[in-house]
Amino acid sequence: MKKKLTAMILAAAMLLSACGAQPQTTQPATTAAPASTEAATDPVKENTEAATTPYAGENIQVGGRDAVGTNAVVSTGREDATQIGLDILKNGGNAIDAAVAIGFALGVSEQQSSGVGGGGFMTVRFGKTGEVVFIDFRDRAGAGATLDRWEVDENGKVKDDANKIGALSVAVPGEVKGLLYALDTYGSKDRKEVMQPAIDLARNGFEVSHITSRDIKDAYRNLIKFPATVAIYLDQDEMPWEAGAILKNPDLAHTLELIAEQGEEVFYKGEIAEKIVAAVQAEGGYLTMDDFASYEINVTEPVHGTYRGYDIYSSNLPSSGGTIIIEMLNILENFDVGAMDPESAEYFHLLSEVFKLGFADRAAYMGDPKFVDVPVEGLIDKEYARQQASRIDMRKAGSYEAGEPAPALQPQESASTTSFSIMDKEGNMVTVTKTVDATFASAMVAEGTGILLNDTLVDFSVDPESPNVVEPNKRPLSSMSPTLILKDDMPFMTLGCPGTTRIITGVLQVITKVIDHKMDLQEAIDAVRMHDDFGTLILERRVPDEVIEALKSMGHELNTGEVWFTFPCIQGVIRLSDGSFKGAADPRRDGKALGY
Repeated sequence: MKKKLTAMILAAAMLLSACGAQPQTTQPATTAAPASTEAATDPVKENTEAATTPYAGENIQVGGRDAVGTNAVVSTGREDATQIGLDILKNGGNAIDAAVAIGFALGVSEQQSSGVGGGGFMTVRFGKTGEVVFIDFRDRAGAGATLDRWEVDENGKVKDDANKIGALSVAVPGEVKGLLYALDTYGSKDRKEVMQPAIDLARNGFEVSHITSRDIKDAYRNLIKFPATVAIYLDQDEMPWEAGAILKNPDLAHTLELIAEQGEEVFYKGEIAEKIVAAVQAEGGYLTMDDFASYEINVTEPVHGTYRGYDIYSSNLPSSGGTIIIEMLNILENFDVGAMDPESAEYFHLLSEVFKLGFADRAAYMGDPKFVDVPVEGLIDKEYARQQASRIDMRKAGSYEAGEPAPALQPQESASTTSFSIMDKEGNMVTVTKTVDATFASAMVAEGTGILLNDTLVDFSVDPESPNVVEPNKRPLSSMSPTLILKDDMPFMTLGCPGTTRIITGVLQVITKVIDHKMDLQEAIDAVRMHDDFGTLILERRVPDEVIEALKSMGHELNTGEVWFTFPCIQGVIRLSDGSFKGAADPRRDGKALGY
């Protein structure tokens, strides 16, 4: 009785929080010695050592995130996954082998953000040919997905959050098919070798970081609803795991072993699909075996633009990220951004206006290109950007409707989250952003699999007039933006991040700080971050008061509640002038780069 009462109190407390979570095991995990709870007095703590547990309460540990290598550099959101990728490279694997190994590993140690129950995107540049490829393994709605599956009120809110939590939020996962396609097509190592580190990580366990523990606590009120989830993410007393505990997931280890032995067939047509479908249907969902068997990835070209002489390659539809980033960069080209102080009111104001223009177009035009005509070429046209730039008043904040780009082209052949980047001396560049959607997603684990199921259907609009309205077999719009940048046909930088629409603004800010302000990549990632999509300028509280007052005087509505944003969290690699590589990782999360 005491245990249940404590759980109820914690669940009520979590209603006042707002974030997400991380993994464990079907059997209660062994608990390691807890991390120190001694509070630091400074909100920014300099740490020059490797940052294995970088987050403690309000304290962000800066330093020890970046790394330089002459052969290759990897940057991910978890040091264990970064090390796995680097080991693959050291043992003769190529960048794709490393990316696939990292992808499966992050699905274990950062399962609140991604995993085989989700999907994502991969942008790749091959050093030998210079070819750039975009692999879309975004989750897809089932054949039974229709708007009337949810009860929607007059304010557009779905009753009981059924599009966010539980079986009616789950789409067909794409990650297994996407990662294995990349490995089979472009990799050099076999499945078992590449997947074994993730299997070992699931079976032997990993240390819970402060961020993981925080995420479990924030998602507690949803996790406690599902017994198979409780068995993995809560301790013996059905309470959140604390930092320092060792989380094991033997069911997930077994699932990964089946995939390593049998390939994608076991996931999409075999016993894993059967268990997922059974779990979803038992909770009132509608996914079927046919939905899994018919799932396909899309391999296309990325969207391409330029910015001040640099070539930008980023995510194509159904992600809006690449198109909107390039549109925003095109608008910024009409201003002397490099002459602006990157922590000035002038700079933040300009970015705010550019962001609002881009997001207005995103809402009006973007959706799955197999269902709607999207004017991609019009949106990334330089002349259209000049028209958009002319709408900006540098003295006051504006409010914008969507612009009028060139007419839509025919549909092209065809966004918690995690992102990682790899570059090597052969000229290969890989950046991946993948997700189960919200932190801890649907909160459902399919019994006997260890798989946390996505809540990707929440990314659809419930407005029947939206180009992104839910429809059968449709992929929802995303903001994921795995991005590659070249200079004079040579690798320059890879980057990506989690964070819903903040992905777009986060990636853009790092690009402009590196190109316009000549910042070191780690410095650009650490710099003050902002966001604005539809009228509230959200700004990290690390700027002088006079900057805040100047923005208010321009008419901006401000939110400066966070010293450091929770998201977005950038992982990137840049090629240095001497031909070596530098990886950088975001202190806002558990990120770490390694090189050799």
